[in-house]
Amino acid sequence: MNNDEKYMRRCLQLARNGQQNAKPNPMVGAVIVSSDGRIIGEGYHVRCGKAHAEVNAFASVRLEDEPLLKEATLYVSLEPCSHYGKTPPCVDLIIKKGVKRVVVGCVDEFAEVQGRGIKKLQEAGIDVTVGVLEAECQALNRCFFTYHRAQRPYIILKWAQTANGFIDDNHKPVQISNAFTKMLSHKLRSEADAILVGRVTEERDHPQLTVRDWKGNNPKRLVIDHAHPLNIESLHAHHIQSLIVEGGAQTLRSFLVQGLWDEIRVETNTTMTVGGGTRAPQIPANAVVTQSHNYDGNQIVIYQRK
Repeated sequence: MNNDEKYMRRCLQLARNGQQNAKPNPMVGAVIVSSDGRIIGEGYHVRCGKAHAEVNAFASVRLEDEPLLKEATLYVSLEPCSHYGKTPPCVDLIIKKGVKRVVVGCVDEFAEVQGRGIKKLQEAGIDVTVGVLEAECQALNRCFFTYHRAQRPYIILKWAQTANGFIDDNHKPVQISNAFTKMLSHKLRSEADAILVGRVTEERDHPQLTVRDWKGNNPKRLVIDHAHPLNIESLHAHHIQSLIVEGGAQTLRSFLVQGLWDEIRVETNTTMTVGGGTRAPQIPANAVVTQSHNYDGNQIVIYQRK
């Protein structure tokens, strides 16, 4: 790992602190490093409408370290903004502070930015490096990017199944998750803007779809059927950047058939089998495994598109 990657990893660590409150803005972390390799300032985007990561990083620099800025490098996980929104452009502050170099994790796909911040820094004579840990920086804000690029939420299809591939026990609800994986499901819900089930699941299982075993906000609850189909444009208009679809099988398959998914999370209880019931959906051919974890006999596999 080189120094640029080391300090960018710190940016990513900081950025994740804004997971709950930065929305609908992206999570961003920033680190200021002096010419001798010492971190003299760092910050992250704490809350939407408040100061951005770069502003907080410069504000954290001690008075006696201010003279070091002219030879310092600013690391930031996402391209600095160049437009006026709820806060002034960060690039103007960066130029004013006079840092020698800026290292950017990834370009901001938001229409008001898209390379303009990088260009403005370069025109001011600042040395700019782009694309350090780019894939990880993009993944951190995948919901934000999908929302602006595809004009729809980032969609996660999620289900739990028995070892022999059923999501219930002869069409009756069955507890497949263990205590720990249930907690992970609630953590995932706390990070999502909305959660969706079909009418049959709603009427048969009466799922709470809340955050109970984790700290955070409950996602917006959505129920669909043939009379009330999903309107992706409506979700976009209501600023829903991330959507979890928790089933049942018919609802999940409808998303798979339409290609409306970005991520699939399947939990398999490797010790449980049932005599019959509702078959779990098939994983599509264009899905690749990106993560696999075993939690006391329950395996969670995460797929994404090729």
